[in-house]
Amino acid sequence: MTRDPGAAPERTRLAWRRTGMSAAAVALLATRPAFSPGAGPAEWLVAAASMAGWAACAALALQRAPGLRVRPPRTAARTIRAYALITTALAVIGGLVVML
Repeated sequence: MTRDPGAAPERTRLAWRRTGMSAAAVALLATRPAFSPGAGPAEWLVAAASMAGWAACAALALQRAPGLRVRPPRTAARTIRAYALITTALAVIGGLVVML
């Protein structure tokens, strides 16, 4: 079996893009309760945390993109762990928004 050096980095790049779009959707949905007439500090804090998480995901993805263009791609264990942590935090925030 011949290894395709371009396919794996491309799949990884697309996966980062999908995760970023999902994070954007969660962040936007989490900000929605903050704009209701009876919104209080809790809703604003959840909205701020979700937007900060989305911004961190976008920054990590932009930082990781050049490493995927190098042949062979550079490893990024710390970046991947941080991205996983932020994605998990956004999932928790999304769950909190559903519970509000």
